[in-house]
Amino acid sequence: MTDNTDLQWLNEFPDDESDDDDEPANVRRAHGPKPALKERYESHPDVQRWLREQQFKRPTKPPFEPSFLTSQRDRSWLLSSLTYFYEQDLISDVVAVVKSGKEATVYCCAADPATGEEYLAAKVYRPRMFRSLRNDAVYRTSRVQYDERGRLVRQGYGRHGRRDPGSEQGRVDQVTAWIGYEYETMRRLHRAGADVPRPLGQASNATLMTYIGDGAQAAPLLQEVTLAPEEARPLFDRALWNIECFLSCRRVHGDLSAYNILYWQGAMTIIDLAQAVDPKENAATFLLLERDIERTYRYFARYGITADPHELAVDLWTRYLGRLF
Repeated sequence: MTDNTDLQWLNEFPDDESDDDDEPANVRRAHGPKPALKERYESHPDVQRWLREQQFKRPTKPPFEPSFLTSQRDRSWLLSSLTYFYEQDLISDVVAVVKSGKEATVYCCAADPATGEEYLAAKVYRPRMFRSLRNDAVYRTSRVQYDERGRLVRQGYGRHGRRDPGSEQGRVDQVTAWIGYEYETMRRLHRAGADVPRPLGQASNATLMTYIGDGAQAAPLLQEVTLAPEEARPLFDRALWNIECFLSCRRVHGDLSAYNILYWQGAMTIIDLAQAVDPKENAATFLLLERDIERTYRYFARYGITADPHELAVDLWTRYLGRLF
């Protein structure tokens, strides 16, 4: 708020225009010729100085028009999400496509200097997500969902009673909940120290997070990497630690494997958290936990690592959730 003393000089100036224009023409003629209009007060140097100061306090950014998106088929859709991150001083440009899937595409973005990062990754869900979500029933039945106002939505119901999940609004609600849940899960796990990207922001259909890699190369999937023999055991143990950390945060990844673990400079980063579930919402989640461990172990077994995925899953479940049966 501007201090009143800053505007004291405004009292030195009369109203910028006379009210004579509201008088009938014959009245104006009776008064004689109308005097020349007074100079508007905005031309005064003090006024101009104040206006410049206010403009500096509220800077406006030029339009967000990254040249990389010019040839993209879904350019308007992408801009509808990425412009939000630009206006929030999180990104300054779009550099490249990192990964493209059926439901979402990840873009490497030049980070705004205010973030302290050089690059950031923006995961943008495709428009087709609003037409269908495939094979997500097992995950939705094991999670609490909320509407756009943060209110609890019972399974099979919307804000105003039963809603057809195949309806247009039902699909929008489903996708909105799906994306918001991934962002909140990432925040929870990152705070707990898990090896997941640091989330920086969320738009209606996109999530912004730290970028793993450098300007020349994005981090490869663990599945694409051949480890040095001495790396296998420490990384497998770290993977199990992350699975336990997830469980301590009431989350099971639900689709973990070497295909959604990134490897960069000897460290791992777990991605694709949209299908993560809360094990306390549904005891059947144990099967997802066991599958996460088994699929992860399958990759490390090629390096001579031996383990019993079922035994590991039972041990973790028992320690954090009690007896399985």
